[in-house]
Amino acid sequence: MNYTKKLLKILGENINLKPDKWSIEHQYVSGKKKWIANIVPSELLERTVKQAVESLVTLCECDEFFKTFPDDIQTPNYGDKWGVRANYIEINNRAIAEMHNNLTKNGILSSIKILPAIPPSAKSWANCIILSQIFPNIYGDGYNKAPNEENSIYGIRINTGYSKNIIDFDIADKITPEEQFMAFNDLAHFHGLKTGFRTVISADQIKVASPDKDDITFDWNNPNHQELFINEHVKLMKLGFESIFIDSAKHIGGYDMENYTGVGALPSYEQMQYILYEIRARSGKTTLSFVGEKSTGDLERYEKLGLTSGTAFLEPDNYDEVKHWSEKLKYEQEYTPGIEVSNDNDTGGRSYEARLNRINNSLFGYEYPSDKLPSFMQMEDLFPLRYDTNTHQLMMSNPSYSTDGTPQSHWKNLFTKDDGKEYNRKVADLFIYAQNL
Repeated sequence: MNYTKKLLKILGENINLKPDKWSIEHQYVSGKKKWIANIVPSELLERTVKQAVESLVTLCECDEFFKTFPDDIQTPNYGDKWGVRANYIEINNRAIAEMHNNLTKNGILSSIKILPAIPPSAKSWANCIILSQIFPNIYGDGYNKAPNEENSIYGIRINTGYSKNIIDFDIADKITPEEQFMAFNDLAHFHGLKTGFRTVISADQIKVASPDKDDITFDWNNPNHQELFINEHVKLMKLGFESIFIDSAKHIGGYDMENYTGVGALPSYEQMQYILYEIRARSGKTTLSFVGEKSTGDLERYEKLGLTSGTAFLEPDNYDEVKHWSEKLKYEQEYTPGIEVSNDNDTGGRSYEARLNRINNSLFGYEYPSDKLPSFMQMEDLFPLRYDTNTHQLMMSNPSYSTDGTPQSHWKNLFTKDDGKEYNRKVADLFIYAQNL
């Protein structure tokens, strides 16, 4: 089924598409690769879903314009081992959701709207969007709160569907949450992007819901809980996602626990091996990429665990060091650690110049493009946030920055203005040079 057409119809839109003049005026072009840049995100987020679809079709690197969205969409083909060279870009889909007074909703629609401004994958490696939230958060799901009130994405409920922050439940009786995710994935794949999502494995940060009793805390020693965890993630893989970013992965099996900041027990090493194997096997996909937070140091340990890549391996500000490790690891095809431009714990304060330097090193720190190390970026590395917030605060809390209770006001005030627009242009200039390598 064509879930994009279905979504447009249910939103009251005509499925017939036409070239989008605004996108043509704002496109950045590198060979056949096209995306929107030199903008602030509100310019995209204030548009309709149909305008976003028309933008993506207008920016397509194909040789024809599709008058309706095509039926057969395949994930960009970079082989089974694409994850060892990819750029992972985490988008906080809750932060860009619609803020209606104290309600937060429709983050998946906002994620569709922001897609045209994500650079598509390059000739030699994939770009992969990681969505920050899929499952309901434990406290305050569906609501925004003051910036100083906790409303953490790191605490999730499973066995109860998907977050009210993300899914458009106003239309869920006509297009299911699963179909909404499939529409997003089809549109991302059409734009030349891989997709994935963040998950947590700290037991006390997971609640198991049931329809007839109170939530209970997740227990890795409970076989039913382990089976539920596997199946919840397999379902998402079957909806088109191909990557999972695993929070606290470094500490699986009790490794380096003196630096563990999560809450609750973690799976054993052998248990996590089994879980990752089963997600791959049950999904029927050979292309899955599992990324471990700070899973670096003992590289063989993480490769044998079943991970594809890990974050925070080396000094991202030093081009020569990045290039050195690119050379050293160029024959690794199963697991490769990578470079962080920034991570989900980023508390802000890094200059634009430092961010641009890290992006430059991530995109160009090698002798041959086939030797590139993976990289990890946050939404803020493409679209700078307002000065009184940061990536980590928006993971821990869910404030609305609307001054009049409307989503439009929130989107305008969430990000920086003119300087952020200029920074976004400079990011695009770097990606332009990388796209055809």
